[in-house]
Amino acid sequence: MNEIINKKVEFRDLGNMDYQEAWDYQEALFAEIVALKIQNRKNPSEDQTPTPNYLLFVEHPHVYTLGKSGKEENLLVDEQGLQAIHASYYKINRGGDITYHGPGQLVGYPLLDLDNFFTDIHKYLRFLEEAIILTLKDYGIEAGRIEGLTGVWLDHISQKNPRKICAMGVKSSRWVTMHGFAFNVNSDLTYFNQIVPCGIDDKAVTSLEKELGRKMDLAEVKEKVKKHLASLFEMELIES
Repeated sequence: MNEIINKKVEFRDLGNMDYQEAWDYQEALFAEIVALKIQNRKNPSEDQTPTPNYLLFVEHPHVYTLGKSGKEENLLVDEQGLQAIHASYYKINRGGDITYHGPGQLVGYPLLDLDNFFTDIHKYLRFLEEAIILTLKDYGIEAGRIEGLTGVWLDHISQKNPRKICAMGVKSSRWVTMHGFAFNVNSDLTYFNQIVPCGIDDKAVTSLEKELGRKMDLAEVKEKVKKHLASLFEMELIES
């Protein structure tokens, strides 16, 4: 564990960025944190440097991503079909199955050294979910979890019409995280028709816009999510 705990988290809003570009950017930051951790372990405590933490927010052009445990057959269109709907497709190194990213969706990539917070991936995932649950509560929407499934769901108790509003998929190595959550705010939900979302074929997806019947102010939603993440993780967000 780090001798020096750093709960400062540098926040960067990447705007609208190509998926591959954002992935490469994540990988570079991830490698930077891991390399510093390895170096710190070789150094005496007085020569150790606090590891940085980052929180990235981004919107992606239409893209489908398949996690390492996912099944390719959950993508229901071929290369020609992807071109017709102006979407791309990537196999990536997070957990989970297939998901969709696109305009109007808030994607969050926390690159945290959990040695600065707590070394518990289960708790980490629950905190990401809780930040979205609390944000939805701010808008008068009751949301929660469904046992055995990650992400945030509506109608999670009676499950007469369970709807997923936020997907999760993370990678962790040496307690450093990457990838994260995808929160449907103003998403075009028709794009989910081309996949079996997260490999689950018997439940629907939804968005904040669909549930409230109006276009949402994405900047406002971002601020609420940031506030809840900062509170839950007891982090000090630094605007970059």
